[in-house]
Amino acid sequence: MAGVLNPITDLLLNLMLAAAAMNLNNRQRIETQKDATNLTTGTSAKTDPIMTNDQRSRATSGRALTRAFLLCIAFWSGIARSEDAAGEGKLNFNRDIRPILSDNCFACHGPDQNDRQAELRLDARDDAIAAGAIVPGDAQASELVTRILTTDSSLRMPPAESGKELTQIQKERLTKWLEQGAEYQQHWAFVPLTPIVPPAVAQTDWPRNALDRFVSARLEHDGLSPSPEATRETLIRRLTLDLTGIPPTVQEVEAFVSDTSPMALETVVDRLLASPLFGEQMAIPWLDAARYADSNGYQVDRDRELWAWRDWVINAFNRNLPFDQFTIEQIAGDLLPDASLEQRIASGFHRNHMLNEEGGIIPEEFLAEYTADRVETTAAVWLGQTFNCTRCHDHKFDPFTQRDFYSLKAFFHNVPERGVGSYGSPIRQNAPPFIKLPAPSIEHKIADLGAKLKAFSDQLAILNQQTSDELDAWVSRVANQTVTWNRTEPSAADGSDLGLL
Repeated sequence: MAGVLNPITDLLLNLMLAAAAMNLNNRQRIETQKDATNLTTGTSAKTDPIMTNDQRSRATSGRALTRAFLLCIAFWSGIARSEDAAGEGKLNFNRDIRPILSDNCFACHGPDQNDRQAELRLDARDDAIAAGAIVPGDAQASELVTRILTTDSSLRMPPAESGKELTQIQKERLTKWLEQGAEYQQHWAFVPLTPIVPPAVAQTDWPRNALDRFVSARLEHDGLSPSPEATRETLIRRLTLDLTGIPPTVQEVEAFVSDTSPMALETVVDRLLASPLFGEQMAIPWLDAARYADSNGYQVDRDRELWAWRDWVINAFNRNLPFDQFTIEQIAGDLLPDASLEQRIASGFHRNHMLNEEGGIIPEEFLAEYTADRVETTAAVWLGQTFNCTRCHDHKFDPFTQRDFYSLKAFFHNVPERGVGSYGSPIRQNAPPFIKLPAPSIEHKIADLGAKLKAFSDQLAILNQQTSDELDAWVSRVANQTVTWNRTEPSAADGSDLGLL
């Protein structure tokens, strides 16, 4: 191929130079003619000059050479791409083949059984082999190659109505992959992590750790040298911005620059990690992933109070809460045995969704929206997967089904909420269910009142006991008394005798 490319290179250069020279010559002739016309007729410089037949011929020739040049470029690029595809070594399914199949084939021949055409799956190797679509080691016997190379539009894949068309290099890669055995791989996201040995590098004095060796290997591959070591001013600025989100003060920079002790860097890092700003800086991407906001969204977009959950996230970073506990408390903190107030607050992660407060909505409709949001957010944040597609159908590219979506949705569908926000509430408050939290400014007052209430309760208990004892004594005394009944005769107020009727 090298012998072919060199003449093509010479031809391209000659064509390019000829086209450029002819276009420049024509431009000069036209400009000269235009200037002469302007001087003799007084026309505006913007008026197009009248070209002679000779000028038109030269311009046409120049454009023809330019078109030829562009066609040669396209031809040369095709040869180069073909050579690149043919010269590739062992193809990697996830890197070289899966993107082609995913973009062009899986929509009709993938995991979604509802839209699957011809009962053919190309995302599963055994199914593709059983259907005859691929014959490992024999591309010419594979129906896949037959369909992508045919000139018959009624048989060619992808079909014309799909609006997709494979490039030549994609066809060559699929063919070569089949010849190499048509090996499949799990999606890289589902492949277990395996230890990787850091690469060997020529410049052994620069790397200070295993990660540096990966960087150094890539630099050597690209013919680059490492950047000079950062100055102490730059270093403390980078550290402070990364860990707290704000630049260091002048005093902090001067103190670090003048500190020549071997632990100067560690001291700065410890100070930054102990700063409350560290938790705020680390919490920013998590708040974004959790869709945190200070208002409900939709058309009303009224304020809501979720700052307690936001503060919980910040404090979790500042106290270095282990990630497994960080996860448990946010997904199911309120379901833990004897859950603390902090753990119940953590479960507010799943109340960060938008909330509709319009009075005319159908509550059941938005209850479904809220639970779907929880499924999609949980999958995106903790699984790194997009479940949105499986809400309506089996995923067309990933191994998730619609049943998976609604199985997970059922877990989040037991929140006792109304679906309409706080519409109709007599006071401005969060949509139920919610937790009432004491305001920090009156916590000490509440504690004092609690102590007084306990003292009064103790006194009341003593009085109740005394009263109970006195009552018991009275009852006992009355029970032991002898009752004597005396017959009373009637008498008149004036003392006269009265007779019984």
